Amino acid sequence: MTTTGAAAAAHPGIGEADVAALRRRLRGELLRPGDAGYEQARALWNGAVDARPGLIARCSGTADVVAAIRHAADAGLLVAVRGGGHNVAGTASCDGGLVLDLSAMKGVRVDPDRRTAWAQPGLLWGELDHETQAFGLATVGGIVTHTGIAGLTLGGGIGWLMRKHGLTCDNLRAVDLVTAGGQLVRASEREHPELFWGVRGGGGNFGVVTGFQYRLHRVGPTVLAGPVFFAADDAGELLRWYRDFAAAAPDELTTVVNLRHAPPLPFIPEHLHGVPVATVVACWAGPVERGERVLEPLRRHGRPLLDLIAPKPYLAHQGTFDATVPHGLHYHWRSEYLRTLDDRAIDTLLAHAWESRSPRSYTIMFQLGGAVGRLPEDATAFGGRAAGFAVNVNGVALPTEHAEQAAWARRFGQALRPLSAGVYLNFLDEEGQDRVRSAYGPAKYERLVALKDVWDPTNFFRRNQNIRPSAS
Repeated sequence: MTTTGAAAAAHPGIGEADVAALRRRLRGELLRPGDAGYEQARALWNGAVDARPGLIARCSGTADVVAAIRHAADAGLLVAVRGGGHNVAGTASCDGGLVLDLSAMKGVRVDPDRRTAWAQPGLLWGELDHETQAFGLATVGGIVTHTGIAGLTLGGGIGWLMRKHGLTCDNLRAVDLVTAGGQLVRASEREHPELFWGVRGGGGNFGVVTGFQYRLHRVGPTVLAGPVFFAADDAGELLRWYRDFAAAAPDELTTVVNLRHAPPLPFIPEHLHGVPVATVVACWAGPVERGERVLEPLRRHGRPLLDLIAPKPYLAHQGTFDATVPHGLHYHWRSEYLRTLDDRAIDTLLAHAWESRSPRSYTIMFQLGGAVGRLPEDATAFGGRAAGFAVNVNGVALPTEHAEQAAWARRFGQALRPLSAGVYLNFLDEEGQDRVRSAYGPAKYERLVALKDVWDPTNFFRRNQNIRPSAS
């Protein structure tokens, strides 16, 4: 194969014939290095990832996805799939290969009578919530509105509504999926049920999902939600009290603990900016009057520095953390499930959380349980239903600070590892195959390998938290 021009010099595996052939098959735009828009299109949420694809196919619909997959298979191109581009490991891109960019596929259709929504994979959570909340409905979504729906759903999906309604993947009714052979199939409880089991937690290992059908629930539009700030010096006592409070919480309540230096956000008084704090963020997805009674012990506990819990639109609460995780900063994560928040776990959190003095880095702990834990462990591919909490250590940095903050996250992760009850797939950075296995456990991982053998035996879809087929 011969190549010419700047793009060919940078990516000798992709020639002009490849470019011309694929361009004829696409309705969407095809970009390569040097083209207008290429630099913007290749950028991911995690600025530490600097991959340079040979081609970016900006798919406008399912037909474009089919055409791009078939072309890549024929040409032997490495393929990465981008929805919202928000995963920390950067697997939504690749060096030298073909990126299937689904970000333009933003169609959504809400059926308020049946309480369902069909959504395309380029949607962000804020966009889907905007459509469903117009009817007072929502499904379980992520806690950052600029996260894509696709990756979060396929990896499990934890969010503010999960203790009442289960994970995002628990609220899937069906998916449309393009296989490694370029065939479109529908997977549901009745059609390809084993594949449907696998996509609910197995990530993008089995194909490219071009349509998600979600179950919707009555939510809001007003919820009782917000953070309560406490001084870091009080965190030990607070967390020991909080574990009992969380254990007794009704399903309508989901809480998140955030350990960090208070960021300089407009709703935080200036005198608290940069102060080490422990924050309990609550979302009550039920009648506000009852929520006031349930949350009163939290709001009256100890010596709160700031109480911002109030009735507010669900859409507004969904954006609570948006400003703390902007596009383009450098991110490095470590994560573990905790079965319980025992004294050893609390002591480990206290020993490391404020070791980083960055105003950007933080440690976040999600309260699980409720509806998440009531489904049988083998109901879906998602692993971790028995866990009580998911801890995520976020090293967040400007480029010059990245090495320091990444080292802090790794040290913290190593300290948490002896306490681990597994790991949430969507919180994995680039950490190797053993960590992917730990997201599922041996039996479930082997079931996923068998599914991979059926649907992707050549590991065509390998730019992900990869489940390797037997042949590899």
